[in-house]
Amino acid sequence: MQAEAVPTKSEQWRQIFSSYLNLVKPHVTVLLLGTTVATMAIAARGLPPIGLVIATLIGGFMAAGSANCINCYIDRDIDQVMGRTQRRSLPSGKVEPRNALIFGIVLGIGSFLVLALFVNLLSAVLALAANLFYVFVYTMGLKRTTAQNIVIGGAAGAVPVLVGWAAVTNSVDLPAIWLFAIIFYWTPPHFWALSLLIQKDYAKANVPMLPNVMGEKETRKQILLYSLLLLAVTLILFLLGTMGYIYLISSLILGGILIYMSIRLLRDESKKWARTIFWYSNCYLALIFAIMVIDRVLPL
Repeated sequence: MQAEAVPTKSEQWRQIFSSYLNLVKPHVTVLLLGTTVATMAIAARGLPPIGLVIATLIGGFMAAGSANCINCYIDRDIDQVMGRTQRRSLPSGKVEPRNALIFGIVLGIGSFLVLALFVNLLSAVLALAANLFYVFVYTMGLKRTTAQNIVIGGAAGAVPVLVGWAAVTNSVDLPAIWLFAIIFYWTPPHFWALSLLIQKDYAKANVPMLPNVMGEKETRKQILLYSLLLLAVTLILFLLGTMGYIYLISSLILGGILIYMSIRLLRDESKKWARTIFWYSNCYLALIFAIMVIDRVLPL
């Protein structure tokens, strides 16, 4: 019988790095950082100083990573039950819970210091506020108690655009509030589509997601309602004169596609359209912010 190969030092370090990186949920964090950079370019009407962008991205990554890491610590009992999350670092035993909590707190402190020292105090305070809101209001207060958890808790995921705007302008102006609103209204259709796909997991974990509390039919209606509201909110930036015709046409097309998918979801009870909406909503958010940047750099 052959003895198992002992991992080399470099392999051990790679495994440790991979386990801690998993705690910060990089696939989620990357989308948030993308909207942050796009917002900085929108506020500056072009590419801001590269040093400012790098400092904001580092601080933003640490802030989002901190919130996600502490979320993993608090929700480790839920993650142990849900099939989608059982392979995460804490449920799989790759990281000790105490170490994960310490790592999350260190990232949060580091984020505040990086943003305060190399960007500005306002961006640091906004990032810290989003972190605290996500941990204490969403994770500890809303997630296990109300079907509106995603609606209210989604505010935390919308704050990175305020951080990006504040990094450039050292203020939070009206256009930044509407950028915040776009992500706020985007969040429910995105996550409710996912919840339709894995509602059995949420039921096992006793998490009151909308399909488990109000039923699938009501969830499909709410996805359509928020898709309509999202389209209406995106048009405000054109009406304010912040964005031009490139953005107007693009937002109508992108929003129209989401509404079409939501109508199909309402009529078709299979999982196909929920899966399509979840995938498309990620593309939607990335595309609409990219188009905003193009519109501000090449206004028509």
